[in-house]
Amino acid sequence: MTTQTKLAPAPVIDETARLLTEHYVFPEIAEQLTGLLQRRLTEGAYDVDDAEELARLVTADLQSVNGDRHLRLKHHATPVPSKKGAANLDAMRRDFDSCLGGAPRVELLDGGVAVLELAPMLFPLEWAAEPLSAALTVASRARALIVDLRANEGGDPDTVAFVCSHLLDERTHLNTMHWHGGKRVEQSWSLPHVPGARFGGSKPLYVLSSDSTFSAAEELAYDLQQLGRAVVVGEPTRGGAHPRDGWTVHPHLEASIPVGRAVNPVSGTNWEGVGVQPDIPCAATDALDRAHALARAQLAG
Repeated sequence: MTTQTKLAPAPVIDETARLLTEHYVFPEIAEQLTGLLQRRLTEGAYDVDDAEELARLVTADLQSVNGDRHLRLKHHATPVPSKKGAANLDAMRRDFDSCLGGAPRVELLDGGVAVLELAPMLFPLEWAAEPLSAALTVASRARALIVDLRANEGGDPDTVAFVCSHLLDERTHLNTMHWHGGKRVEQSWSLPHVPGARFGGSKPLYVLSSDSTFSAAEELAYDLQQLGRAVVVGEPTRGGAHPRDGWTVHPHLEASIPVGRAVNPVSGTNWEGVGVQPDIPCAATDALDRAHALARAQLAG
């Protein structure tokens, strides 16, 4: 018989506060949050025995100042490695192996309209390039394309650029990332060449969204929308535009801290807190039928 070690919240809170101070993209918010966490710890608000409950309480406090949905204390049911980012990578790898590499559906609908579902996330490009290239190459022959992001919860910005590259004709500036400390700015561009065939930049393109669409999936929808390349159909997305890193602060807890801020070259802003607003608002459950009808009408016209 094994006994479970009692959860000690103080070391978790102290380490989370230290990571916030060192890495959060908004230093002034980090200062407010570290004060809040220490005050709540002193008040006994985190005196719980369960790591999952501590994660819930701390996440609510972390998001209480500016509503940053990437900022959280994330619970993992199984013990996670201590290496930075390892907890998230382990979870992603399990999902990757069970969803055809993030492209679980390619289907041809009536009228020559293809549907490409990208879910549950846009996996790291070193994993996902091959399955995504295969799916995009198959879809490239369609007369119109619907990219379904309704169940996509985020992922890798490099994978966003890879997908965009198949949907554009020319190398295009997609996004600019301003990293923590303001000392490094990094632009994201579509690729001059892609493996396989391009769908290209002229045929009708629709993107489906829901209130579950998050993070890098939102960037994919937003980039294509701001470029005037795609029509977004569905619901406003969740509103998370800050790329994050993860640090293990307990065998079952990961501090997720945004380390950058996205700025779109067309809008000069991003979708943080407001989500990507659909061009054609409708219930997510109706979005595919609506986009299919729009695509067929556009082709007929």
